[in-house]
Amino acid sequence: MNQHTDTAFGADDAFLPQDTDVDFESVGDHHRAAAHHFAAAARHHLAAAAADDEGDTETADRHSFLAYRQRLNGVQYAEIAVMDSESAEDVIESGL
Repeated sequence: MNQHTDTAFGADDAFLPQDTDVDFESVGDHHRAAAHHFAAAARHHLAAAAADDEGDTETADRHSFLAYRQRLNGVQYAEIAVMDSESAEDVIESGL
């Protein structure tokens, strides 16, 4: 990885504990997981842009793919948060 790519991708995500065996039990946990994945996707997009600027298409392609996967994971957690939210059920039932 080049210097720009390291800088773009180097930020730690403070939304989730570093423990990878975190059990998601609340809607808030799902929102945090979604935010984590969307932030990771953004970092990968920045890394892909930096690699592309330097003409490193292999690294740009790899980061593009990883960004896409992170976005998919983020969408899944966001959907779970909405489905598990009782207030969302109230909105649906109220006809709004």
